[in-house]
Amino acid sequence: MILPDYYEFCCRVKIVAGHDALEKIPALLAEMGSKKPLIITDKGVAAAGLVDIVVNALKEGVTIGGVADNVPPDSDLKVVNQLAGLYRDNACDAIIAVGGGSVMDTAKGVNIVVSENATDLMAFSGAGALNRRLKTLVAVPTTAGTGSEVTLVAVIKDHEKHLKMAFTSYFLLPSVSILDSRMTMTMPPFITAMTGMDALSHAVEGYYCLQKNPLSDAHSLAAVNMIHQYLPSVTKNPADKDGRLAMAVSACLAGISFSNSMVGIVHNLGHATGSVCGVPHGICMAILLPYGLEYNMHKRGETIAELLLPMAGEEVYRKTPKAERAEKVVSLIRQMNQDLNEITGGRHARYFSEVKDRDGKQMVPREILPEIAKAALLDGATIYNPEDQDYEENLLVLEAAWEGKPLDRNKIKKG
Repeated sequence: MILPDYYEFCCRVKIVAGHDALEKIPALLAEMGSKKPLIITDKGVAAAGLVDIVVNALKEGVTIGGVADNVPPDSDLKVVNQLAGLYRDNACDAIIAVGGGSVMDTAKGVNIVVSENATDLMAFSGAGALNRRLKTLVAVPTTAGTGSEVTLVAVIKDHEKHLKMAFTSYFLLPSVSILDSRMTMTMPPFITAMTGMDALSHAVEGYYCLQKNPLSDAHSLAAVNMIHQYLPSVTKNPADKDGRLAMAVSACLAGISFSNSMVGIVHNLGHATGSVCGVPHGICMAILLPYGLEYNMHKRGETIAELLLPMAGEEVYRKTPKAERAEKVVSLIRQMNQDLNEITGGRHARYFSEVKDRDGKQMVPREILPEIAKAALLDGATIYNPEDQDYEENLLVLEAAWEGKPLDRNKIKKG
């Protein structure tokens, strides 16, 4: 291993994990001097009964300042400002975020507004705008994918201006992350599959992107091992409590990794596809992950090859010739997508031409790929990708991912 000359690594989040971790929240709030939290969630999480489980765990010593379940699937600037007003009106002193990535992003946005006593969240967009500690934020993820419970980023959408604004700061890290198996038990198989592949994309890109370091590597390798082991089985058997907890922990590990090592082309093209076509982020990650590996193979082949050990085990690693290990990693990820497609009865898409909306309409028409390729040029994830990207190469990858064919690596301009 060649160690980088310089690197930074940070994870300030206290992590509490277990089958009954929620019951620890009252004591944790007391330690931080908080007594009256606002619970932020969405209607789907509330309807699944998950908020009730959290509320029941808060019976001792906690006064709930309110439950807001109006977070939309895509975080919204107006909702952030409205919830900040609710927080103030009810004299709350903490936030408990119960949900997936949109809920976590929304809660982080609310925390900025109430902590800074501000009226305009957008004054704090970008990096470095926050310079002091925020209010207590307890993150309770209900999916095992985004890793938002341990990340320093929030993405808030201004629907009127059709813009997604990123907020980045170590002060955005939650105070505590609660990983409880009960919170992911109600996820249907197809959501389990795509959120799990989202976590895998974090771990894998975190392992080969430019800001990787030995500490982020350790988190990535542990996450890859656990996801490859548990994701297909949990998708097939959603009631597996131990498997659910393992996936929650692996998503958290992957979140810690990519918060420090950053991500590349998979997220670059995935963000653009989600923005242009409204495709769920996890589906974009699942489809694009093998192509990101192929695109970066000539620069990161040896590094990618190292992922075979945690994925397939020592025997397969030793029996696979060194020159073929990286390709084997790609084939294993494609096989995971195939297995998840079969387990979910075809709902887990393997390539973009398979992605359909509820009415069976194609969400990514082939003719829209050039627009996605252009949009990706504006995404910051390209900075950390080992190989340079331009419009033609973005389109090359998108075309291959649309058809479901391996990437023609001879067409990549090697920078």
